[in-house]
Amino acid sequence: MILIVAGVITLLVNQVIVIGQDGDDLGKNFVEIYDSITAWVETTFGIQRGELTLRVREEGQKAASNAGTYLLAIFGSAGGTIANFVLVPIFIFFILYYRDFFKEFLIRVNKEDSPERTREILKEIYNVIQSYLLGLILVMGIVAVLNAVGLLFMGIKYAWFFGFFAAVLLLIPYIGITIGSIVPALFALATMDSYWYALGIIIWFQAVQFLEGNFITPNIVGSQVHLNPFFAILSLLLGGMLFGLAGLILAIPMMAVLRILLGLNESTRPYSFLIGEPEKRHLGSTKDEVGSTKGRKRPPSRPKFKGKSHGV
Repeated sequence: MILIVAGVITLLVNQVIVIGQDGDDLGKNFVEIYDSITAWVETTFGIQRGELTLRVREEGQKAASNAGTYLLAIFGSAGGTIANFVLVPIFIFFILYYRDFFKEFLIRVNKEDSPERTREILKEIYNVIQSYLLGLILVMGIVAVLNAVGLLFMGIKYAWFFGFFAAVLLLIPYIGITIGSIVPALFALATMDSYWYALGIIIWFQAVQFLEGNFITPNIVGSQVHLNPFFAILSLLLGGMLFGLAGLILAIPMMAVLRILLGLNESTRPYSFLIGEPEKRHLGSTKDEVGSTKGRKRPPSRPKFKGKSHGV
């Protein structure tokens, strides 16, 4: 896994270096774009170019005055990232090395069930996580191909790199591919002769995101996890708030594991049902709603006494 991750990072860095070799041309194009934007602002809002430049310079000075804070934050984040690169392989090693020990611990904790039942539960959890990860990789591959095909059709250079880059950002659910569309759109602004290419890239990536969220991911990943979409989104929000990017990546599989664990105990089984994927009869409001009497058998009425009534 370390070799695979290192290989992917090496390919991405090399591609960025290749793109950076055209930095001078990109810089000239961005200067031309800036000139055209300032000319449009001048004619539309009546702001003189010198005044606009002065405002930009003032904002730049404000940003420069806070550069120390920004640098400290960047170096602090980089230090944490480097520490994670060192610690995560160590954690993985010990988790794998002591896997039988951890299984024995869980068997001793779950005394209510037999050891065979506990092993079945662990196997179910393993299958859910494995299916989720493999499905996610497959989804990323499909999205990368769709992104690259659209960029190739529009004649954008480095289409496969930008398509793969946006697909990797699927690890950030719901907003990842949106962020990934900004980079090729800016590249198209600097290299193409029309602004419509950038707009076309954004529209195409949004269409791919719609397909991914509504058809590709539910059919490939959703059938394996069996989560309520509402709680899936809620888990993403909480995971991001508590643990950042790692929380966003791990939120859905951890919620799927929680659903399995809650289903073990009779008292917590309703919560497992709440987190799980609802059936069709639970969705929307129909004529046969929960609580309605339609379709239910009425209790038998008391038979009426036929004959003469004798007072008591």
